[in-house]
Amino acid sequence: MYWEEKTDEKQYIVPDDVVDLSFKIDCPTLPVDHAWPLSQAIIERLPWFESDAHSGLHIIHGADSGNGWERPQGSDDLLHLSRRTRLMLRVPKQRIADASTLSGIELTIAGHTMIIGEAKSRKLAMTSILYSRYVVCDANWDEERFMQWAVSELKKKRIHFKKALSGKTAELATPDGPLYTRTLMVAEMPIEDAVALQEEGIGPYRARGCGLFIPQKSF
Repeated sequence: MYWEEKTDEKQYIVPDDVVDLSFKIDCPTLPVDHAWPLSQAIIERLPWFESDAHSGLHIIHGADSGNGWERPQGSDDLLHLSRRTRLMLRVPKQRIADASTLSGIELTIAGHTMIIGEAKSRKLAMTSILYSRYVVCDANWDEERFMQWAVSELKKKRIHFKKALSGKTAELATPDGPLYTRTLMVAEMPIEDAVALQEEGIGPYRARGCGLFIPQKSF
């Protein structure tokens, strides 16, 4: 854990240099662990996506709970998606048109069909508290070692923050073996820095669904 006292922060107008592109989808089910096959299907259609430093995939998470229902946890379990579920890509402004060519395309993700509909763009969040569900780390790191690395990376990016906290661990399947990940919350940042962290992310594999930050209650 990393913790400092709170200070005042100022707000400003969020730029549109990097945006979240939200696609309607028709996709009744997906495996819980769908990051690699979904990203691979997108990269096949958008070859630039994996190498673009400001592009990334938001793994479809679904609801955690509702009417007694809890999100499945097993990697082979299925997520049952509602019509309100969206495919979310983070892209630089100059790539919006390129990414929007996914509209009207049918993807196959681990045997599940996803028909992609129209897209809408929205600016990154104006918030001082951000959360990443999947930050890639070394399998041998404990929480303390991970936090040492995370704080160092944030400071290298010149992100000013007062609090950072890690939580759950998870493994994401890839053809070369699992990616080991941890959650990371970063709080009490100047809004400019919070936007910069959303634009840049942390760690590798952002096109594969890792290292992207969202408001703590989002998607």
